[in-house]
Amino acid sequence: QVQLVESGGGLVQAGGSLRLSCAASGRSFSSFTMGWFRQAPGNERVFVAAITWSGGNTYYADSVKGRFTISRDNAKNTVYLQMNSLKPEDTAVYFCAWSPRIRMLLVTISNNYDYWGQGTQVTVSS
Repeated sequence: QVQLVESGGGLVQAGGSLRLSCAASGRSFSSFTMGWFRQAPGNERVFVAAITWSGGNTYYADSVKGRFTISRDNAKNTVYLQMNSLKPEDTAVYFCAWSPRIRMLLVTISNNYDYWGQGTQVTVSS
């Protein structure tokens, strides 16, 4: 079992920044991926970014490339999502997730994640 707890959401004006955190606890694994997904009202949950824990490979959705940065702190078992130049269309509930898979084509798909956090709301006003 892996437990995930997100924090850092909130209300920000367009063009502003927020940093989300996700602390992981529970069983330890040697190879896995941490990802961020988001879900806007009435929409499906979509991939935002992911990072492989051992190699630090990062993947991003096209919609956030150049604006968002995913990173990790191995000692704290925490993954971060730095979000800059935020737009109103970034408004959503953001979820942190854990996957035992590390290949890019697999970690962009929500069904390949086994554990999820409770979500944190990000609202960007225009």
